[in-house]
Amino acid sequence: MSTNLNFKYVENLKKPGRYTDALVRGLHLWVKPNLNKYWIFRYSQNGKQQNISLGPYPLISIAEARILGQQARDKVRSGVNPIKERQKQKSTVKLEAKSKVQFRDFATECVSTKRLEWKNEKHAAQWMYTLTEFAFPVIGDKALDEIEMEHILEILTPIWTSKTETASRLRGRIEWILAAATTKKLRSGPNPATWKNYLQTILPAPKKVASVIHHKAMRYAEIPQFIQRLRGSDSMATIALEFTILNGSRSGEVFGGLKSELQDGLWVIPASRMKAKKEHRVPLCQRSLNLIAIASAIDPGSKYLFSRNGKALSNMSMSMVLRRMGVDATVHGFRSSLRDWISEQTYYSSEVAEMTLAHTIGNKVEAAYRRQDLLEKRRALLLDWESYCSSHIKNNVHQLKTA
Repeated sequence: MSTNLNFKYVENLKKPGRYTDALVRGLHLWVKPNLNKYWIFRYSQNGKQQNISLGPYPLISIAEARILGQQARDKVRSGVNPIKERQKQKSTVKLEAKSKVQFRDFATECVSTKRLEWKNEKHAAQWMYTLTEFAFPVIGDKALDEIEMEHILEILTPIWTSKTETASRLRGRIEWILAAATTKKLRSGPNPATWKNYLQTILPAPKKVASVIHHKAMRYAEIPQFIQRLRGSDSMATIALEFTILNGSRSGEVFGGLKSELQDGLWVIPASRMKAKKEHRVPLCQRSLNLIAIASAIDPGSKYLFSRNGKALSNMSMSMVLRRMGVDATVHGFRSSLRDWISEQTYYSSEVAEMTLAHTIGNKVEAAYRRQDLLEKRRALLLDWESYCSSHIKNNVHQLKTA
């Protein structure tokens, strides 16, 4: 059944399927299961029915789709096959582009160059994944000076609302690559991936599309009672979780923690295992040392601080403890709980708090002056935190398992 497609009707379409336009014969709007919408022109030639894509909606408006549909229909009437014509045009474009630098090759070269400034290899993997998955299928074979805004929109539009953060990062990466191409005089003119005063006039702001989801955190007022519940179990995961909470650590730091990293009451985490790639010294209070002793008694001979049968705990083990206890919070969220407690219940400086959590210092000038790690002040802070967390504990004795 044909429908006189109009803006309101098309915008409100929420049911997947094919919708036929009443004004241009053969023009259809296809609504995919993910509710993305695409214009299709369907025609028959030599007894064979074929479809040719005219582009996504709303990038291609209703009026533009009708013009493109009518043009395709006129070609069919004159004996021209629109699909073969498009394939021939693409072949010609590819042939001409071979003598020019293509986006795929230049982008790969750019990522290889940037590897030198990245401390973490995963950044290169993330760049290449987004480029390979979303950008290369559209502009990988195009010459650098052929890339225009319509190509960038073709890349970003399908994922802008469903994968907003990924799309936003990809846009920035493409912008950087095309800027490098301009610097090397491989293209000229405005950068089609620029956000300010360019793409922002077409695409909704990322922050308006998808709000940042923070790690769920337990209110610090609830933590003493929660610690009391934790101490009702002697499983390795609950012991590791309490240790993680008491020291404001990241779960990955604890899962990979080694006994060889212990030095005179300090847990010295090497730079290679820290997010900021900087060695971090954690002053361990008595309860933390007791937890390490308990873990060692449960799994003697292990090289890890917390392990089962000599193997490091699964990275989901502490999360599973929270799930079994019916706690609506994340392991990482306890770092926020500690930070809130420091701000609202103590007089420790922000500097001591940030160093306790091993946060990266964004201000380079400020970072240059922070040559000390304020170990003793951090020790006092964690001792106060340990006392606060244990304030509901009536019996602090933990029986060690014996063989």
